Amino acid sequence: METPQTREGLRLRIYLGESDRWRGKLLYNAILDVLRQQKIAGATVLRGISGFGAHAYLRSTDLEVLSSDLPIIIEVVDTPEKIHNALETISPMVQEGMITLEEVRILKYTQRHLNPLPAERLVREVMTRDVVHLMPEMNVRQAWQKMLESGVKAMPVVDSERRVVGILTSEDLLERGVIRQRLSVAVRLDEAEIQEELRLLSASPLTVKDVMTQPVITAREDEHLGNAVRRMIDKGLKRMPVVNAGNQLVGMLSRLDILRQVSGSPTLPSSAAAVRGAVRTVGEVMRTDLPVIRLTERLDTLLEKFAACDSNRLLVVDEQNKPVGVISDSDVVVRVEAAQRKGILQALRRLTSPPPLKVTAEDLYSPGVLTVPTDAPIASAVQTMLAEGRKVLAVVDKQGTLLGIVDRQSLLEALFADFAEIPGNEE
Repeated sequence: METPQTREGLRLRIYLGESDRWRGKLLYNAILDVLRQQKIAGATVLRGISGFGAHAYLRSTDLEVLSSDLPIIIEVVDTPEKIHNALETISPMVQEGMITLEEVRILKYTQRHLNPLPAERLVREVMTRDVVHLMPEMNVRQAWQKMLESGVKAMPVVDSERRVVGILTSEDLLERGVIRQRLSVAVRLDEAEIQEELRLLSASPLTVKDVMTQPVITAREDEHLGNAVRRMIDKGLKRMPVVNAGNQLVGMLSRLDILRQVSGSPTLPSSAAAVRGAVRTVGEVMRTDLPVIRLTERLDTLLEKFAACDSNRLLVVDEQNKPVGVISDSDVVVRVEAAQRKGILQALRRLTSPPPLKVTAEDLYSPGVLTVPTDAPIASAVQTMLAEGRKVLAVVDKQGTLLGIVDRQSLLEALFADFAEIPGNEE
């Protein structure tokens, strides 16, 4: 029965003689070079102890029939696309011999690669320790001001003994109508606009306790990273407060903290609990349903696409569907005239229709977008994303045409696709 992790593949077998050559080089070595250049997952060369081919020449390691031309089999398993691409080059090289193809189901494939995520590390070794927190009795003005000053959009809420009792995010405040825009938009507004919003919030009777999310899902500082991250993914969380045995706040675990382990940690020995995302490619996990915006599209279309998707940024493409930049909702807000910002904010929240401005995406977007090919390994994509400080990578074909995107969430989920819970570390 096919499991969720099963993938369709092809097994390529090439039968030839040990002494066969290609352009002065042993043929099996020349074929291996081609397979490496084609980024095939792996290949195995098997040397037979005896056999004969079409001409009935006996080939054997037996001293009585000693042969210097023993049979060779090259075996390769990979995706159909990669196998067929490799065959275009390899087939003409095999002038005497045989090539076979078989359909196979790949149940499991693991390897050590670029810094696999160390699932056996403890959460306290990875978490951020310097955490900005809130108290339940704080009013919403104080909470919002703290978010603005720190640039932190998610804060754990603790009682007088630092026990975690909830969590508050800027999204919580936005959904409850406390604020008019997300934090990433607010921090780019003029000081006068920020102070006006804080002044209005001063009249609100709401406290942090009234609007926070509770109960809150936490991670323990002494649990394995792999188990904590699996819970984070299963619950659809971007971050979790970290607590000690007394439920007291000791840190925060975010997606960025986790992905940094791929970017910065040394390669670890293979183990049953190691995360094996590096064997997968971005083409397998990319999103293809995200709306894109063309340079010539107008503001109303842009705002409609923001409202229709769950992302606060869109890729901008040209007429050939090649990515040329990124546009965020904060770009739209701050790059229009100040008098129009209120209407833009309301349109983003679907409260009103967009203002009738004659601007296009070309007037508002930020040029430049980081791209990766479809066959880029997951771990390599993580390293590129963090090194360049990006949250989204555009996935393109050989011509540079946009095929999809990967973000922090999709990469994290790919890294943990084959993870099995580590025994002895349950909640």
